[in-house]
Amino acid sequence: MKLRYLAVGLVTAGSVSATALALSGTWTRDPVPPGLAEAALWTPEAMPMPASTEAPVLAPTLARSDVAPMVSPPALPSAVVVAPSLPRVEPSLRTWAREIAAGETLDAVLAEAGLDAPVRAEVALALAAEFDLRRLRPGHALSVITTPEGSPRRVVLEVDDGVRIEAVFGAQVATRVVTPDPETVHFAGEARIESSVFAALDAGGIPARFAVDLAQMLGGAVDFRRDLTGGETLRLMWREERVSDDIVGQPDLTFAALDLGDTLFEIVCPEDGSGRATIYRDGIVMRVFAQPVEGARLSSVFGRRTHPVYGDVRMHTGVDFAAARGTPVYATAPGRVSFVGSRGGYGRVVEIAHGSETTTLYAHLSAVPDGLSQGDRVAAGDLIGRVGATGTATGPNLHYEVRVNGRPTDPLSDDRLSEGADHAADDAAALDRLSDARARLEERLARALTPDSTERL
Repeated sequence: MKLRYLAVGLVTAGSVSATALALSGTWTRDPVPPGLAEAALWTPEAMPMPASTEAPVLAPTLARSDVAPMVSPPALPSAVVVAPSLPRVEPSLRTWAREIAAGETLDAVLAEAGLDAPVRAEVALALAAEFDLRRLRPGHALSVITTPEGSPRRVVLEVDDGVRIEAVFGAQVATRVVTPDPETVHFAGEARIESSVFAALDAGGIPARFAVDLAQMLGGAVDFRRDLTGGETLRLMWREERVSDDIVGQPDLTFAALDLGDTLFEIVCPEDGSGRATIYRDGIVMRVFAQPVEGARLSSVFGRRTHPVYGDVRMHTGVDFAAARGTPVYATAPGRVSFVGSRGGYGRVVEIAHGSETTTLYAHLSAVPDGLSQGDRVAAGDLIGRVGATGTATGPNLHYEVRVNGRPTDPLSDDRLSEGADHAADDAAALDRLSDARARLEERLARALTPDSTERL
């Protein structure tokens, strides 16, 4: 730009000088030397425009314009002002929790948690909406979350099998039952019998309650007092329902093999929940057995005992299986219902006739299926009732009897029911099930011996 102004200035100066000389010549009338006259007529050549990196690039028509282009500065983004928000501060909550001990009531435990009487009543009503508080027993756990003012926010009652009863208190009270989704885990184990089946299972880390199942299913075929002399091998498979590391319910036996040396007894239990088990002797179907109660504990055996209610010594004419109220009860063999109703100290009873000589009796029931009546035919494994405590009973249990010609006999040793039990309808399919169970047992036992295996003996 400075060069341009300089060039224009020189041209202007030259013109002025020429004009002045011309006027001077006119005024003075003196002759002008030729060299000076030529100098007066000289004009500088136009200088080229210098390139400038700072000048904007314009179209050719604009480059010849006398008006300088207007260059607008780039628009700056507008700043968004966000008002700072402070986090909401929740009041600190207090958590109180412990297990319920024997003889305690819910009200007493809630009082220990610091709740007032009206609040305790409200909590009890909320929990009772989803759980029968009469079923509260030792081992259940209660947790109470309260505000600093002592108002309950959340109360959780943990009952059996990982089930939780949750009550949330706010503008309204909401109660729900949370049932865990258990994982099925399979196990395999082997034990050597020295003194008893129970001791062998316990020493081998196998659920000892399977001794009761084996005694029921092999009763009449194996005398566990006489035939087991020591050195016998017992191999089993079972499954457990687990939530994390906690077992939900009772383990279920799926296969068992008892090797007596000269005879091999094997049991294949179905996984359909029917309770029917196929029993094999030396690889041949011997009979089909249905347990009266799955997952129960044998609480009293056949024979003389001190009566738990009256305190005197008298004959116990059956066996008792302790189980939770409402646990299904199944017929152990096919037959025809000969009695349904109440019978003295037995409470609610279902009686089934198996032929002309043998009957089974199921007592202390809390309920029977709708429509079950005298004369109905049932198969082994059919549902005939639910565990209860009706009649003379100290708690929920099934009293199970086997009578032959009206005389009670030991249900765990009598073999007469096997004569009326269903045999496998398809022997080929039964043998296939046995072959498959044997293969799975061998595979799991081999896996259990691998150091990095998750299976255990």
